[in-house]
Amino acid sequence: MTRRQRLETLFAQAAGYIDQQTAGVVPAIQPSTTFVRDENYDLLRDNNIYARDDNDIVRLAEKILATAENARDALVFPTGMAAIAALFRTTRAGQTIIMQSQIYWGTTKWVREYCERRAIKLIEQDTSKTDETVSLIAAEKPALVFIETPSNPWLRVTDIGAVAAATTDAGGILGVDSTAAGPAISNPLDLGAHIVMHSGTKSINGHSDVLAGVLAVDDETRPVWQDIKVDRHDAGAVIGSFEAYLLIRGMRTLPLRMERMSENAMAVAQYLQAHDEVDHVFYPGLESHEAHALAKKQMHNGFGPLLSFTVKGDKQRALDAVGKLHLFKRATSLGGVESLVEHRFTIESTTGIPETLLRLSVGIEHIEDLIADLETALS
Repeated sequence: MTRRQRLETLFAQAAGYIDQQTAGVVPAIQPSTTFVRDENYDLLRDNNIYARDDNDIVRLAEKILATAENARDALVFPTGMAAIAALFRTTRAGQTIIMQSQIYWGTTKWVREYCERRAIKLIEQDTSKTDETVSLIAAEKPALVFIETPSNPWLRVTDIGAVAAATTDAGGILGVDSTAAGPAISNPLDLGAHIVMHSGTKSINGHSDVLAGVLAVDDETRPVWQDIKVDRHDAGAVIGSFEAYLLIRGMRTLPLRMERMSENAMAVAQYLQAHDEVDHVFYPGLESHEAHALAKKQMHNGFGPLLSFTVKGDKQRALDAVGKLHLFKRATSLGGVESLVEHRFTIESTTGIPETLLRLSVGIEHIEDLIADLETALS
């Protein structure tokens, strides 16, 4: 599935899809869950038995995403957490996992509880500290290393190439959650990662109207990939036809949306950085970001829609600012066309998040309107 076309063409053309029955340029939705056999009980179509694994529109979504990631194969799941769970369930009792610290709380919580149940050694490490991480991998020989870059909500950037090389040398698998960047901005497999994960709910869909998850692999013959495929089938972690249709519909404008979101996010980050009521801005596109040079190396066509900042004052000051926002909707998620704001301490008060940290997902609205909204909130 090596990509030859530019991403804009690949996504807009839905990998060249034409419906064979109607010649339609929009993928057809086939809602059937089962498929008939002839009088001799032979399949009328040998790759369609039951919709848990056999679904043409899901296959198309997987083909587009695999091609976009320069992957050898891809699987779509009903949520991002379902994709993460399938990856982590390939580890066994007595093995070791190294997971990036202070990433998406849903991942951290689930993995901690899973490892405790399965007697798996879990080490949480700030993987943006490259030398420490490489040494730790060499010493611990983990079965799985899992990073999130840029991370949510701290926007830390991990050196994928360095961590991938260390993980390969140690005989492990490197999984990368690339949700905050997406395939239009970063391709971790090209940098040496073995598996890339996305919450398709976020920028891949981009319209806040479908749940989905994605895993894509550099080599489909890896035993871990075969385990994941079996796990998805046996556990039934599959996506429906209509959800797959919405995912593809969203993907057709992914590069355009991400370009606009990245431009807007950069402008918002620069505005906030110069504001008297703001303490610190976390965004890898800023030259002041500690890993800006690495982000430029690993990300193309922008730095994504996600950023965080801390306001001066206390928790109430931060909540006051959030309460005065109108265009930035007070809601949890990221990557949609609409801008969102989240007071992270309210969501995860036990994780060390500052009471004054606000996370923004910057959408495609006019930048002057977004900045005016922030100015009203911070004034």
